[in-house]
Amino acid sequence: MVNRLGALDAAFLYVEEPTLPMHVGSVMVFEPPADGFDYDRFVDVVGDRIAGHGRYRQRIRQVPARLDDPVWVDDQHFDLTYHVRRSALPSPGAREDLEEFVARIMARPLDRDRPLWEAYFVEGLAGGRFAVVTKAHQAMVDGIHAVDLAHLLVDPDAVPVDDGTTSARSQPSDLRLVTDALLGSLLNPARVISTIGGGLRDLQETGRKVTGTAGRVVSTLAKVGARPAPDSPLNMPVGAARRYVMVDTDLEDYRRIRGRLPRGRYAEDVRINDVILATVTGALRTWMQTRGLPVTSTSTMRVMVPISIVDGSGDHLTDGAMTACFIDLPIGENTPSMRLHQIAFAMRQQIESASAEGVGATSLTSIGGFAPPTLHSLGARLGSAMSRRLFNLVITNVPGPQQALHVEGCRLIETYPVMPLGRGQGLAIGLTSYDGRVYYGLNGDRDSMADLDLLGQAIKDSLAELKTAPRSRGA
Repeated sequence: MVNRLGALDAAFLYVEEPTLPMHVGSVMVFEPPADGFDYDRFVDVVGDRIAGHGRYRQRIRQVPARLDDPVWVDDQHFDLTYHVRRSALPSPGAREDLEEFVARIMARPLDRDRPLWEAYFVEGLAGGRFAVVTKAHQAMVDGIHAVDLAHLLVDPDAVPVDDGTTSARSQPSDLRLVTDALLGSLLNPARVISTIGGGLRDLQETGRKVTGTAGRVVSTLAKVGARPAPDSPLNMPVGAARRYVMVDTDLEDYRRIRGRLPRGRYAEDVRINDVILATVTGALRTWMQTRGLPVTSTSTMRVMVPISIVDGSGDHLTDGAMTACFIDLPIGENTPSMRLHQIAFAMRQQIESASAEGVGATSLTSIGGFAPPTLHSLGARLGSAMSRRLFNLVITNVPGPQQALHVEGCRLIETYPVMPLGRGQGLAIGLTSYDGRVYYGLNGDRDSMADLDLLGQAIKDSLAELKTAPRSRGA
């Protein structure tokens, strides 16, 4: 039997456009050991990590006449050094140089004639450090057949291997692919209708596919769906070029803000994730005001927040482990502490609603060790499968381990996600907490988000504002 892409995986291929590449990335900054670490050693590490994960050696092959969804086939000419590339920043290797490198790399679509992933070994960072930048297509990282490469690099022991086959298997002939497609259409006539002529045509149909594939959506989705997201300066036509900004904050600041809340009804339900959303809300408010855009007392911006509906046990991360919350951020609220309480209340309502339906909804959580890269990928898949009319912005926040991790003696210093942009959405925000820090990755359209660096600074200012805000009177 051929290894066929699932309906959702195929949908990510069909809806991809030159200006909207459907891959997820990560940026990891490392401190090398005393004896150094070079590109050749990195290639060896990557080869070792993917040895038990065949999907990293497979490419996608279309069925003739698109009679069925594409299939995964082994790349007969797999070249590891094609996927693992070497780059360097100009001296002195400033943060801004790395951000510009990431923006340019992430704007380029992956080569569909080869396995859908790349990794860059970036030398020349200030202080003798180096960075690893990864990217993998959403059709590939499904949490079962493939987890994110960054996950494999940092925590390989937490990821179950597949059959471990390293030798390339022969590819099926066109006749075999057509025969299997025709047989499948006889057994399931409705299936062929959705694939002939290009299959899934737009994200609306993808959303219908995802209803049973990428996780259940909380019950409030029906209410949200009846009321489209408000107009937002973030929702503009998206071009091919990108901007990327990395923001490093202290996790203890978020804990202190939560700890300053008065003890009372519901106060214990305010979570770190709520404080983060309140920080982003304040930053978006400042950013809009800096642009001279109107901000009234009723101004809101709707975000889609992927959350985990698993308890943290089990080996595999899957699309079914994800669901979505839709939160209207109170951009128009002037008081930082009130913004926090409103967001916490809205999140609690949706999580309780999900729990009432038998969904054990919690905030995104680390599963199986260093899972943030894979969870960000699954969150991106969920966001990409939803109708863009339902929300203005996707924010993924994945807690990671709070102790230092190493790769072959190289200490992981910082880790930032790179979330893909959706059609008509000029910004995507991903966050990962790790070793006492919270790392924001802001990915934006280069033209419509020319002031993305101002939004990055506004995040730090908003966090400082929450820290110094007067205590509210009770929750």
